[in-house]
This record gives sequence, C-alpha cells and structure tokens, in this order.
Amino acid sequence: MFLYIDPGTGSMLFTILIGIIGTLAFFFRTLIVKLKFVFTGGKKTNASSERESIVIFSDDKRYWSVFKPICREFNKRNIKVKYFTASENDDALKNEFENIEAEFIGENNKAFSKLNFLDAKLVLSTTPGLDVYQWKRSKKVNYYLHIPHAASDISLYRMFGIDYYDGVLLSGEYQVDEIRRLESARNLPAKDIEVVGIPYMDDMLDRLKMNSTVQSDIKTVLLAPSWGSSSIFSKYGSRVIEELTKTGYHIIIRPHPQSFISEAEMINELMIKYPDSDLLEWNRDADNFNVLNKSDILISDFSGVIFDFALVYDKPVIYTDTEFDKSPYDAWWIDDELWTISALPKIGEKLDEDNLSNIKDLIDNCMENNIYSQNREQLRTETWANIGAGAEKTVDFIINKLNEID
Repeated sequence: MFLYIDPGTGSMLFTILIGIIGTLAFFFRTLIVKLKFVFTGGKKTNASSERESIVIFSDDKRYWSVFKPICREFNKRNIKVKYFTASENDDALKNEFENIEAEFIGENNKAFSKLNFLDAKLVLSTTPGLDVYQWKRSKKVNYYLHIPHAASDISLYRMFGIDYYDGVLLSGEYQVDEIRRLESARNLPAKDIEVVGIPYMDDMLDRLKMNSTVQSDIKTVLLAPSWGSSSIFSKYGSRVIEELTKTGYHIIIRPHPQSFISEAEMINELMIKYPDSDLLEWNRDADNFNVLNKSDILISDFSGVIFDFALVYDKPVIYTDTEFDKSPYDAWWIDDELWTISALPKIGEKLDEDNLSNIKDLIDNCMENNIYSQNREQLRTETWANIGAGAEKTVDFIINKLNEID
C-alpha cells in the first residue's frame, strides 16, 4: 500500500524541511565567512557578491506577456534584471534584451527552494500565495512586489493571495479600496500601492494596431472559461459545447491552463467527446493574441480574459450566470458586489439555464447591440490607468523603491 500524504500535510512537511535546510545553510555560510575573515588576516570579504538587484519570478510561461513590456523598459534604461522562470520552455529564456538574463530554476518545489534562499534587493512577481504555501519570504530579500495578470478585482485570488507582499502594482482605483479593506479585516500592515496601469494590455493594444483584425465569412466564437467550482464547465458541463456546435459558427475552446492540472479528467473527457474538426478547435497557445484577434465574440465566466477581449479588442462578450462562490477567494472578506460582477452586464449578455438552448440568438443579439461599445469605454477609464505608459510607470516605481533600499 502506498503512503498517501494530503496536500496540506505535504506543504507543512515541505515547509519544515525548508526551515531545516535554511538553518543549516545559514550556519555554514556564516562559518565560511568567519573562516575567510581569519585566513585573510582580518580583512573584510565580499559576502554579497552574488546578490541580485532586481529579480522577476514567473511560475508559468504564459506570464511572459505580463513581464515582457516591463523587461523591454528595463532594457531601454540599461538596467540589469535577473528573470527566474519555472517553465523550461518559457519564451523569456530566448528573449532579445541584452540586460535581461533569464534562467530556468526548475518546476514547483525545486523553484521555490531556490527562491526561499534568494539574495536580492527586490523581487517582482505575479504569483500569489507568498509566505502561505511553499514559497516563503527569503530573509535576504528586502522587498516583494506583486503585479496582477488581469484587469479585474484584486480580491479574486485564492485566500491570502497577496497578504505578505510589501507592495502591489494596480490598474485601477477600485482595487486600492479592496486591498485596504482586506488589510483592515485581517489586521495587516499597509502595503505600498501604486496605480500603474496594465503593461501587457498596452503591449497587446500596440500589437493590435500593427496587425489588422482577422476577417472571416463565418463568425468565430471563443469559449474561454476559468477553472474551479464557479466556472462554466463546472456548472454546465458539456452542454455549452453541445449547443455551440449547433450554431454553425467556428468554435474555439480555450480552457484555463490550471484546468489541465486541477480538472484534467474533466477536460480530457470533453476533448475526447468533442475532438478537433473543421468547425471546432481546442487552443492552448501560450500567447493568446492571435486567438483573441480572430474571434468575433467571447464566452467566459469570471476570467480576466473577458476584459482583455472587451477593452483591448473592443468586442462583445457573453458571461455566464454561474452563481459565483466567493468562499475560496479573498473576495469572501468583502461584502460589496465585486467590480467584475457589476461590470459584466455593461459589456455583454448573460448566459443562463433559460437561454442556453438559444445560444445562437444570444450571440447574434450581443454582437448587434451598440450600447456595449459605449460601456466598454467607461470601463476602460475605471480599470486601465495610464494607457500606453504602464511599463514606464512600473519601472519608475521599482527604481524609486531601490533608491529607498539603498
């Protein structure tokens, strides 16, 4: 019989192991420094020669789009940055920026093991859960800075997602209020907050201006759900795909990457039941630019891709009535309606049990309604500050923070 260890216990054991290793590493490092001091006749040795100034950590290759415009700005200013990735085939590893040194540091716990003993002034990451699970704050890192990877509520991370970061870069003022309310509810110290905008959406908009929208005689519908108990597939299962195949439109299904990990059995069953064909395709591109560009309408739930599609590509969306369960998320601590939930009716139609069987009419009506175009402009002002200057604002903040550290 195999010994089973549940995820919570596994995380605890890993934390204990990391603590023991860290204590031993610190002891031997200190011992080496003292010995060098003795053997060099009492002269000081440079114990911080390997210390990094700026480190970017990405836990998945899909976040290169988030960091690429920021790296480009660092490179333009001739600022050296170390880029750590937990994906062996990350495009960052072959980036063209001479000042950005990318390194694959292993997957999962191997990556966190390196990060937990990191020696750096500042770490920028889009990964939630710092100091909650396997990723622990290193005693030799001065400052941890978080940047979101979607234009939506900052409270839509899993519980305690950003509690232990020192600073957060945001895209809109409503997110500031959410963080302050979470800090108050949990008696946390106030973080540094800077509303910088959304660098990856700035980049996407620039690419769109240089690439004409793909035209086709057949409408293309993109189904891009999130994952978890409140997602489209969890509520409607295969029925939503079944109804879409009856429309005669070209259907692209792009599950959330986490679904292939946490919901692998369900996704595999759907892919077998609805294989690729002339009018249906499954998409797993790391870069979603092309699939968003060629789609005429998006169907999703609470995924941040809704706002990428609506605000950058200026196209209509259909969102699902999934009776969103806030309990696993930081949003559970906030009584007011989420900005994401209140924004959805302004930019598209709602899919529910009553109109699922008439999804073709829903798609057609949504694409023909001009009011959504006007509302999209309003939402841009609410959640996308400093359009076109997000990367510049981000690097400005980091440079100022480094000056404070120094």
